[in-house]
Amino acid sequence: MAYDDKFRGLLDAIKQARKDKAESIVVPTPETLGDNYAELLESLRRISAAGLSLQIVPPTTQPSADFSRN
Repeated sequence: MAYDDKFRGLLDAIKQARKDKAESIVVPTPETLGDNYAELLESLRRISAAGLSLQIVPPTTQPSADFSRN
């Protein structure tokens, strides 16, 4: 799948942030930016090219999986 198709939501968020004259974009997890190194770099490049900073929601505010149950 092409990057633009796979990350349409991220690209739409970047476009909206530019339209709203936002200073940064917030993503819920680092995985939102890509599944591999090349995708991650492409996402970072596009965020930077849009003149936006990046914020990732801290792990302490994200739900965690409970693997203690068997």
